[in-house]
Amino acid sequence: MLTIVSTIVVLGILIFVHELGHFLVAKLLGVGVETFSLGFGPRVVGKKIGETDYRLSAFPLGGYVKMVGEGGDDEVSPEELERSFSAKEPSKRIAIVAAGPVSNILFAFFILVLTLMIGFPVPTSRIGSVIEGKPAAKAGLKKDDVITNINGRPVDRFDQIAAMITGSGGKTIDITVKRAGKAMSFRVVPEVRKVKSPLGETVETSQIGVGSSREFMTERYGPVDAVVKGFGQTVDAAGVIVVVIGKLITGVIPLDNVGSLIMIGKETGQQAKAGLVPLLAIMAFLSINLGILNLLPIPILDGGHIVFCLWEMVSGRPVGLKTREIAQQVGLVMLLGLMALAFYNDIIRYVVKQG
Repeated sequence: MLTIVSTIVVLGILIFVHELGHFLVAKLLGVGVETFSLGFGPRVVGKKIGETDYRLSAFPLGGYVKMVGEGGDDEVSPEELERSFSAKEPSKRIAIVAAGPVSNILFAFFILVLTLMIGFPVPTSRIGSVIEGKPAAKAGLKKDDVITNINGRPVDRFDQIAAMITGSGGKTIDITVKRAGKAMSFRVVPEVRKVKSPLGETVETSQIGVGSSREFMTERYGPVDAVVKGFGQTVDAAGVIVVVIGKLITGVIPLDNVGSLIMIGKETGQQAKAGLVPLLAIMAFLSINLGILNLLPIPILDGGHIVFCLWEMVSGRPVGLKTREIAQQVGLVMLLGLMALAFYNDIIRYVVKQG
């Protein structure tokens, strides 16, 4: 039940933020909005305020903002022409269309800053396990040793240790630990191995054969540091998503890694069980995903509409209605095909392989 509720809440918030971006910029630029809907299909409940019908619709897998003249000026009365979406210059239409994805990315930035200020648990530098026969065990490191220094640099978190060992290139490293209140030093030669990265590439990494303990510390940042670090995390996450999309298209990452709402629900449920901060963190990552994916130049997505507007700015004439219709049909087929693939992958992943 927690998985279902947390998934509905997280996706509902992200969809609302996305559509709110379109809505606010449309209003700001003088475009009338007829409908603001969370979900597609028949209207379930809602309220009309002014000209806009704010509604919840039957199928909660998205949402939309219906603007005056969105389908073309031929359906708009002369009195409403000034408030028509299609009558606005291409730059304003781009601003309205891009506002949805940009809102998702800005929302993710806000969430990340918030989590950094609240504080989040990170494993300390205490060793939780030492693998027999690996470099750490051979050098004399033991479980419950607290690593305090690597190559002259102080450490207190296990992610710092992992990053420094991984980036050592197999060169000898000096490790200082605290054991039973005493400082002890060891020289360790990491083992270099070839592994598959999360992006599907074969890479060399250095390991010494230690694992983190179940001891955690809470790391918090002040407002200024949280904004700086949150911005960096947002940019990094967006960069990773762009790289992953590129590698999926080129076949570096197999398409069986693509997941559907089932995968999203499973991951969201797991983070919800872990606590508020982990749930906020995955919400931020999903929000960046939603923003980046909607900027892809596929006709039915926001990115496709932006391409049409850019073409109009360059050529001086809008894309023909027939061309737009065909392009959107192709985009819809592509999107439905991707969704079908994602659901198939998740059925294999969570039903067949675990059955």
